[in-house]
Amino acid sequence: MSRALCLCLVLALFAAPGAGAAQAQNSGLERLTRAEQIASWKAVGRVDVAGAHSCTGTLIAADLVLTAAHCLFGPDGAPVAIGQITFRAGLADGLSVAEARVARATAHARYRPGADGRADAAQVRHDVALLELSDAIPTALAPPFAVDSPGAGAEVSVVSYAEGRTEALSWQRACRVLGRQEGLIAVDCDVSVGSSGAPVFDRSRGRARIVSIISGGVRDGQGTVAYGMELPALVADLKAQLRAGRAVIGVAAAPPAARRIGPAASVRSAGGARFLRPPGN
Repeated sequence: MSRALCLCLVLALFAAPGAGAAQAQNSGLERLTRAEQIASWKAVGRVDVAGAHSCTGTLIAADLVLTAAHCLFGPDGAPVAIGQITFRAGLADGLSVAEARVARATAHARYRPGADGRADAAQVRHDVALLELSDAIPTALAPPFAVDSPGAGAEVSVVSYAEGRTEALSWQRACRVLGRQEGLIAVDCDVSVGSSGAPVFDRSRGRARIVSIISGGVRDGQGTVAYGMELPALVADLKAQLRAGRAVIGVAAAPPAARRIGPAASVRSAGGARFLRPPGN
């Protein structure tokens, strides 16, 4: 079965009448470069794998970054070198709020990387990973976000990097939930290659809470449908894996401590990202 066909099968779970009308209510992308714009989102950053690709990740604790599991694997399904991963919090036009190397990482034990790029429902449902930083990023610099279950409403927002906008965060204030089923969530948010791992926020209950992350999506002439997963149980599993040392991908040797940083190197936003045109487009 082709990768694109697998994606379409996932999306078929969320067939929702009126999706086009919902998309019309969405806000555009706002590029975040000024200090006052970034202030609320400093815990969101770019996950860079040296010489390979980048994704989006978010601090959920001072030393833990939530991202997509497929970001930890190359196109052949082999794990990347953990010591070569850097998290750059709040990166905007070459300046980070703080950055730290990754000391350990774990993908969910039920995630199965594959060289064929399959992205069926089971893969999407478990496409989550935690990165343990070499040194905590002070919460005063980048306050972590809590993980929560989705609320009853249909409106969410997304903060992400992506191809063509890798050097600064973009915030979509409002996009819509198209459907939820068996732990999967589909949204019509404006995301693309490099947005893998981007947090989907519910802002209806005070401070924004992460209710999903972007696993991938399909773009066509009608727009974008992206998909993710419900998080609380999965994140609890990942924390338990780290504590027990299970499914830990690698350990970096003596990485440097978290620090404020100057201009960041430019990287390619690709790595396992799953943003495709449907078959026949």
